[in-house]
Amino acid sequence: MIVSNRLPVDRVIDDDGTATWRPSPGGLVAALEPVMRAEDGIWIGWAGVADEDVEPFEADGISIHPVRLSEQELQEYYEGFSNDTLWPLYHDVIAPPSFHREWWESYVKVNQRFADAAAAVSAKGAVVWVHDYQLQLVPAMLRAVRPDLVIGFFNHIPFPPYGIYSQLPWRRQIIDGLLGADVIGFQRVADAGNFSRAVRRLKGYETRGPIIEVPIDSDDPEAGSHRHVTMNRHGGLVRTVLARQFPISIDAEQYQTMARRPEIQERARQIREELGNPQTIMLGVDRLDYTKGIGHRLKAFGELLAEGTLSAEDVTLVQVASPSRERVETYKQLRDEIELTVGRINGDYSTLGHTAIAYLHHGYPREEMVALYLAADVMLVTALRDGMNLVAKEYVATRVDDDGVLVLSEFAGASDELRQALLINPHDIEGLKETILQAIAMPRRERVRRMRALRKRVLTNDVAKWSASFLDALTRSAHGDHPLQNPPVNRR
Repeated sequence: MIVSNRLPVDRVIDDDGTATWRPSPGGLVAALEPVMRAEDGIWIGWAGVADEDVEPFEADGISIHPVRLSEQELQEYYEGFSNDTLWPLYHDVIAPPSFHREWWESYVKVNQRFADAAAAVSAKGAVVWVHDYQLQLVPAMLRAVRPDLVIGFFNHIPFPPYGIYSQLPWRRQIIDGLLGADVIGFQRVADAGNFSRAVRRLKGYETRGPIIEVPIDSDDPEAGSHRHVTMNRHGGLVRTVLARQFPISIDAEQYQTMARRPEIQERARQIREELGNPQTIMLGVDRLDYTKGIGHRLKAFGELLAEGTLSAEDVTLVQVASPSRERVETYKQLRDEIELTVGRINGDYSTLGHTAIAYLHHGYPREEMVALYLAADVMLVTALRDGMNLVAKEYVATRVDDDGVLVLSEFAGASDELRQALLINPHDIEGLKETILQAIAMPRRERVRRMRALRKRVLTNDVAKWSASFLDALTRSAHGDHPLQNPPVNRR
């Protein structure tokens, strides 16, 4: 069972008015689709249409169970609490979060609806995997009515340090909700550590490495129904919860296979030609989000052009900024700022034959993205804070020619694994400029050495391994087998 805010499909109305369901874009769907098809799974989520009841259906081997959301709930639970409270708070308060009680009340109500839907269709002893920050209350709500279930939760975004997290008025309720799970997964070791510290500060529970001991009332007649009931060092009954990192990945083989297709390689050649065949193409691919550091990237490039260190005739920056949360005011302002900056740089430094920045505010099919990755000499991932950033891994998987340079923010979870990238602090504009120049001038021998190491890492630790490791932890959890230590992290 997968429970997530959105279903893995979008409804599309054809020219004749017929509604069809097509696979959704996005990292979560791309990561879990292969797993769900292999496991004959059930996916619970919102269908993407407000105020409509959509009957369950089958899509590409996955049983789909839609959850209804009203227009008001979308404004309060999703655009409000999820994306204007939790999102900025969990991303280091890059933008100020808003705290509104009515948003919280809607968040609780919607989380209960998702939990009820999962409880209704789950077989006895089923494994339920809940995803992301929109549904942090679901594990405890589900456990309250279905203690027989094995419940996992995976947080795709960062979990903030306690000094930031403590600002949330409902900080205890969120912790209680997450502790309903048997296994709680995070992208990075630091995220799991931040969560455990929040548990100790707010709840006073003891932790042993990745194991959290949740006290159980011995007089509770339901005490025996909890999983992993043991006695702690003080003689009290506790339920053990595993909270550690499970860094997400991609279907690397799929990207590698697409990159070898002749028509996609030809499209990559056409892209370079359409851009005027500059010596270097730099590429940024992001949702239009203030956490992605797009403005920092543009500032660094603009300064290099202003100084005469780079010229638009030699270097072109292609920036794909796919639309995101366009009804949220912060995102509207961000779009205006980015487009003004792009216009200013292009007006100052473009020539008749060469545009400094090719700015594309829309999404692309996967094949076109692979062609863009192949066409790009330098990939810029300058996130100010990111749970993982799968674009970095997609670029690496695509480079079957063992060429290209990845410039990667140390504040993206991918930097823990992709150590052969050029790691940068995006807030350090001078450092970012120096790294861009280093990437452009890097000798082929060094590019090949770094890319081969990166590709080995991504191809070895793909989405199948990620899902298998999390599901293995859940399976062991079902049998009361919690490993006490984190697995070693390969730093090579």
